[in-house]
Amino acid sequence: MNSEEIIITIRKSFVKILEHDNFELNESTTAKDVDGWESITHLLIMNDIEKSFDIKFKLMDLMSMENIGDLIKTIKKEIQA
Repeated sequence: MNSEEIIITIRKSFVKILEHDNFELNESTTAKDVDGWESITHLLIMNDIEKSFDIKFKLMDLMSMENIGDLIKTIKKEIQA
């Protein structure tokens, strides 16, 4: 699965949880760039992404993610594991 396919799936989780699609996701996107992406919604989004990819994030991976690019790298790592 390539980065573009992963972003499409990630975006679905964001739209589902945030209930809007007024944002752009790219590798440099952070929570500051997306209305409604706050601590509580972050947990819900990460949970939905885990379900979408049938993976489970490690706590250290979650804590070290700074942007969507880091999330994509972590998803790729978990898919290949």
